[in-house]
Amino acid sequence: MEDLIHIQKTFEKVIFTGKKVSNREFEDCTFKNCDFANSDFSNNTFMDCEFIDCNLAMMQLIGTNLKTIQFSNCKMIGLQFHTCNDFLFNVSFQDCVLDYASFANKKMNKTKFINSSLKEVAFMGCDLTQSIFDNCNLIGAIFNETELKGANLLTAYNYNIDPEYNPMKKARFSTQGITGLLEKYDIKIV
Repeated sequence: MEDLIHIQKTFEKVIFTGKKVSNREFEDCTFKNCDFANSDFSNNTFMDCEFIDCNLAMMQLIGTNLKTIQFSNCKMIGLQFHTCNDFLFNVSFQDCVLDYASFANKKMNKTKFINSSLKEVAFMGCDLTQSIFDNCNLIGAIFNETELKGANLLTAYNYNIDPEYNPMKKARFSTQGITGLLEKYDIKIV
């Protein structure tokens, strides 16, 4: 990773725990079985990259560009995505653990969260228009002034979303999840 620009490279079993990598560009790269836990990847650019089976827990991403990035089966506990650059921010997640992450104030239209754990994730001020939460655990996730227009939460579970503070026109929910929309009223649905 010493080069400043990396194009169409595969990084496999790279261990950079607790280290700093900055001012690098990664385009069309694949990261497999890498361990970047507690590292500082601030001020880098990732475009059209894929992370597979990686440990990214507590990685710092201040000023980092994430442009069309796919994460598969990654451990991403505590990532502060809200510190990433907003320009062309585009991510998707499948089979990931994103517990305690923050996406505050991010524009994330059509983002896919598939089979992922999103415990206590901060979505305050996010635009999640037409995003998909397929089989995701949202226990303790914070939705406040979050745009959920057309979002699909049919198979999501353990969420608590207040419709008064989160626009959700045409959002889709299952009948089993209706209690997560009415919890503040302290009513019993049988």
